[in-house]
Amino acid sequence: MNASNPIGVFDSGVGGLSVLHEIRKALPGENLLYVADSGHAPYGDKSRQFIEARSIAISEFLVNQHAKAIVVACNTATGAAIATLRSRFLMPIIAMEPAVKPAVENTKSGVIGVMATSRTLASDNFVRLFARYSAEVEILGQACPGLVDQVEAGDLSGDKTRLLLEQYVLPLLERGADTIVLGCTHYPFLAPLIQDIVGPMVAVIDSAAAVARQLHRRLEVGDLLADASGSGTEFFWTSGTPNQAKPLVSQLWQASVEVYHLPTC
Repeated sequence: MNASNPIGVFDSGVGGLSVLHEIRKALPGENLLYVADSGHAPYGDKSRQFIEARSIAISEFLVNQHAKAIVVACNTATGAAIATLRSRFLMPIIAMEPAVKPAVENTKSGVIGVMATSRTLASDNFVRLFARYSAEVEILGQACPGLVDQVEAGDLSGDKTRLLLEQYVLPLLERGADTIVLGCTHYPFLAPLIQDIVGPMVAVIDSAAAVARQLHRRLEVGDLLADASGSGTEFFWTSGTPNQAKPLVSQLWQASVEVYHLPTC
C-alpha cells in the first residue's frame, strides 16, 4: 500500500453514495472506488452469514483493485461483518455507526428515534450503543422496511415514499422524539422529505461526515494521505445491471458517471 492507492467504499446498493459525498469533501485528492451490491439489495432482510460473505467478497475485489483502505458504507454490513473483515484484511477498515452520540448531545426532550433496518437494530453494535446511552435518554428504534427499495428505485419524494416515511416517523414524534438518527446510508437521500414531515424543530442527523473524518485520521496516522493538491477520480461498479444503475448513480452523485459491472465475486 502507498499513498497514491485508491480508497474502496461499498454498500448494499447506492445508499453509500451519501458517505462517498462526504469522503470526497474531506479528501478531494483521493481516488475513490465504489461498489454498489444492488444485485443483492436490500441487506436488511438477509441472513448474517449472507451479508458477511458478500462483504468479504467485495472487500477482496477492492483489495485486488489495490485499495489502501476500505469503508463499509453500510450499517447492516458493519453489524454483520466488520469484525470478520478486520481480522482478514490488514488495511484500515472504517465502519459505520448510527449517530446516537451526537443525537444524545442534541436532544432537549430526552427522546431520540433511530431509523434503521431490522438487521442493524438487532446487531451487537446497536445493542452496545443502546446500552451505553439508554441511562441518559430514551432511544426508540424504528425498523423501516421498504425505504431502501424506494431509494434503489430512485423514488426520493413520491407519494409511496412519503407514506412509508410517515408510517415510520410519526410514531417517533408522538412518543416525544426531537432528534431523528438516520441509521442507514440510504436514508440521507430521503432527509429533505423526512425534514418536511417532522418540521423544523426536529433534528435529522446521520454519521457520514463523522465517517469521512475518521477515514482522514486513519490515513493520516498511516501516512497514506494522497497529495491534497491533486484532483481525485471516482470509479463505480454494481452487481446489478449497469445500464439501470447509471442514471440513478448519476442522479445521486450529481454528475454523469459510468457504472461498470462488478465481476462475479
